[in-house]
Amino acid sequence: MKFSEIIQQLGEKATNHSLISDLNPVITGVAAVDTARPGTISYIEGGKFAGLVSQTSASALILPLDENLEQQANARGIAWIATKDPRLGFAEVIGLFYQPFHPQTGIHPTAVIDPATELGDDVYVGPQVVIQQGVKIGNGVCIHPHVVIYPGVSIGDRTILHANCTIHERTQIGADCVIHSGAVIGAEGFGFVPTATGWFKMEQSGYTVLEDGVEVGCNSAVDRPAVGETRIGKNTKLDNLVHIGHNSQIGENCAMAAQVGLAGGVKVGNRVLLGGQVGIANQVKIGDGAIATAQTGIHGDIPPGEIVSGSPAVANKLFLKVSAIYKRLPEIYQTFKQLKK
Repeated sequence: MKFSEIIQQLGEKATNHSLISDLNPVITGVAAVDTARPGTISYIEGGKFAGLVSQTSASALILPLDENLEQQANARGIAWIATKDPRLGFAEVIGLFYQPFHPQTGIHPTAVIDPATELGDDVYVGPQVVIQQGVKIGNGVCIHPHVVIYPGVSIGDRTILHANCTIHERTQIGADCVIHSGAVIGAEGFGFVPTATGWFKMEQSGYTVLEDGVEVGCNSAVDRPAVGETRIGKNTKLDNLVHIGHNSQIGENCAMAAQVGLAGGVKVGNRVLLGGQVGIANQVKIGDGAIATAQTGIHGDIPPGEIVSGSPAVANKLFLKVSAIYKRLPEIYQTFKQLKK
C-alpha cells in the first residue's frame, strides 16, 4: 500500500501531512518505532520519544503536531503524517493491514442447539458449542468453538464469543461486545450466610447485564447477584483476569487492567480507570473520571476526578511524597539514633 493511500484512508484525522519531496514509499506493514524496518510505518507518541526519530528504520511515521519532529523526519527522508493523536492514527493504520479472524457464516454439525433458540441472520456457531433453551442470538453474532450458553440468555448483534467462554443463565449481552476465551459471565456471586452450623448458601437469582460495546478479557468473571443486577456500562473494557463482584454497577467508558478485583455492590462511575491489581472493597463508590494506579487498595469512597494510589488508598500526590520518604527511611533512622544519643 502506498503511503499516499494511507493518508487518504486516515482522511480528516490526519492534518498537516506531507510526502517528502517526491517520496511515496510502499508500506507493507506496521511496527514499533524501535524495531521498525524499511517498508513499515510506525508512530511517535510524544516529545519523550523524539530521539527515536533519528534512530528508527521505518519508512514512514505518524507524528504529533511538533515542528521539531517534522524537521527531524525531513532530514532523514522519512515520510510522515502529523496528527493530534498519533496513537489513535496508528491504531487505525493497523486495521488497514490486519483484520482478526472471523469465520464464515454457518452452524457446525457438532453444535448442540436447543430447537427453540432464536438465531439471527449471518450467525456463526462453531464446533461443540452448546446453546440451551430460550436463548436469543442477534444478527452477525460469532460463537467460536466450545462456548456454552445457559438458558434464557440474550446476545446482541455482532457480538463475538471466543472459544471456551461460558455465559450463564439469563445474562443479557448487548451489541458489538467481545467476550474472550475462558471468561465466565453471569455465574453465581459469592453469597453465603454464616449460621451456627456453618454456611447457608444464598441463591443468586439476579441478572448480569453487559451493555453495548463491552469487552471482557480472557479468564475474567462477572458475577450475578442474589437479587437485582450486575451491570457493566456501554463501551467499558475489562482486561484479562478481572473479577466483578455481584451487584456491582460499572459506568460507561471505563477501563480496568489485569487482576482488578471488585467486591460486591461496588458502584463505579463513568470514564474510571483502574490500574493492574487494584482491589475495591464492598459497597464502595468511585466517582466519574477517577483513576486508581496499579495495586491500589480502595476501602472508602473516591470522589469524582480523584487520582489515588497505595493501600489503603490516598491521594496520588501524597503517595508520591510518602514513597520518596520511604526510600530514605534507613538514613532517617540512623540520623534519629544519633540525635537520640
